[in-house]
Amino acid sequence: MATDGCIVITGAAGSLGAAVARRLVRDGWAVVLIDAPAHLERGRKLTGELAGRAIALPADVAREGALDEVLAQVPSAFGPVAGAALIAGGWQGGKALYEEEPATWSAMTHANLETAHASLRALLPGMVTRKRGSVVVVGSRAVERPWTSAKASAYGATKAAVVALAQAAAAEVLEHGVRINAILPSTLDTPANRSAMPAADPTKWVSLDSCAGVVAFLLSDDARDVNGVALPVYGRA
Repeated sequence: MATDGCIVITGAAGSLGAAVARRLVRDGWAVVLIDAPAHLERGRKLTGELAGRAIALPADVAREGALDEVLAQVPSAFGPVAGAALIAGGWQGGKALYEEEPATWSAMTHANLETAHASLRALLPGMVTRKRGSVVVVGSRAVERPWTSAKASAYGATKAAVVALAQAAAAEVLEHGVRINAILPSTLDTPANRSAMPAADPTKWVSLDSCAGVVAFLLSDDARDVNGVALPVYGRA
């Protein structure tokens, strides 16, 4: 189907970001793939699959103003930013809170919370002005089941903060025609997770295609009456 404008994907070089990009291009969107400079090559490789409907740009989106700078480079043919999928891939864990290094908290705050905060601040003013836009923030099942983040408490806490931020902002922009929703996936079926958990049954995990489809739905006009939700996407995990 034809669409008007483009979708910004942060964390686009990761497994879920790539799956979301492929789904959105298939649905007719142009996509702006944003990730850290270290992952630029992966983003550029992905654009080669997407038939001129994608551009990959490097940015540390947690830095205030960084997203504005890269969006200024988006081709005019892509149109205005109609939506965004904010995908943070930060996970560190393995130690109880009383044992973990102080750097773990800083790393999780930067990767999961500061990226979403800065991205929303950059994206929402334009959407509010245009009276149109949709944002999907990727949280975690840990938001509703925090005990599952034992030995990864910083991860669970920052994911919960991201969803709270999104839901508060959703209430602020609703009257302006802008929607913000969150998804709460359990374990995603990615190569990294299969490698890290070789004894697990990945058929119970959430497939990347399924999760990307949920994101695409929430970004679409089919979900025009959905705002401020935190949608569980658990699979059978």
